[in-house]
Amino acid sequence: MLKFDHVSFGYGKEKIINDISFQMDKGEFAAVIGENGAGKTTLAKLCNGLLKPDKGSVTVNGLDTRTARTSKIARSVGFLFQNPDRQICQKTIREEILFGLEFTVENAAERETRCEAVLEEFGFDGSHDPFSKSRGERQRIALASLLACEPEVLILDEPTTGLDWRECMQIMALVQKRSEAGATVLMVCHDMELVQDFAKRVLVVSEGRLLGDGPMETIMTDQPLLEKASVSSAQIPALAMRLGGAFGGIFTPEDMALAIERRCAG
Repeated sequence: MLKFDHVSFGYGKEKIINDISFQMDKGEFAAVIGENGAGKTTLAKLCNGLLKPDKGSVTVNGLDTRTARTSKIARSVGFLFQNPDRQICQKTIREEILFGLEFTVENAAERETRCEAVLEEFGFDGSHDPFSKSRGERQRIALASLLACEPEVLILDEPTTGLDWRECMQIMALVQKRSEAGATVLMVCHDMELVQDFAKRVLVVSEGRLLGDGPMETIMTDQPLLEKASVSSAQIPALAMRLGGAFGGIFTPEDMALAIERRCAG
């Protein structure tokens, strides 16, 4: 579904992405983590053709982003910006949802059906002005307009920035539902607790390079790797490692998975 093959990109002489390679299959949910300025957002924008690689190739759903039209890529790739105000452009919520559908669904009746279904799922009044809503609600509106198009690949750039806990959970529950339905999800995220709660795989980026790529439990317990990327581990992995040291034991990835599962359940 999504493949980076020795991708490099820079703005002028400044290299932002350096020789990154990875591949994601249908239905995978991966998070990209790293310090500010590591190249995470640039990597995200390379996924849907907003940026073109200087070297290497990015292939998404069989399309090479260097040669495919951005409008064609957009039919199968949804991109959620960190700031919803950079994405929302219509006067009503209904018009915002229909706007994206016009580019991805040819049948007018199907567009109306999908719009009504999304309005009901999110509990929106379609006649409302999206810019009269709170920051969290605008983020939900932006996400609703993407999910209405049923993208096969969903790229999220810091989807919960500026939201409170309740709003974060609303957004992530919808993303997880889409992932469970088969969408491939790549999420740039600075919140390590969200990463451990939702991502199954983690990519660690530092200074434009891919330092680590593996199962969430493995990456989030690799303290030397996280320190090298200037990333702080989330509370549960850090606590588990401290307890393991205190009692002379070693917490395995399986132990971590169980701890995280208990946290989510309780």
